[in-house]
Amino acid sequence: MSQYALRLPESLKLAAKRIAAADDTTMNQFFVVAIAEKISAMETAQFFEKRAAGVHAGAAQLAWDKIGSVDAVPKDTWTQP
Repeated sequence: MSQYALRLPESLKLAAKRIAAADDTTMNQFFVVAIAEKISAMETAQFFEKRAAGVHAGAAQLAWDKIGSVDAVPKDTWTQP
């Protein structure tokens, strides 16, 4: 485990302290979770950007066309209003 001195505006410190207390946790734990959530969100976005970049639009459309040709619910189970 490593340490990092964080310079934080007083208003953010007070808000973090208030929220951590309401959540019955420490400010350190609050900051660790907040940083982990931000990293997760950014890495998830990058993952999907990379996946989208490798997609061939024609192949994707062919797949959608196959799915779209089958009724999601068989017509004999449809109810009329």
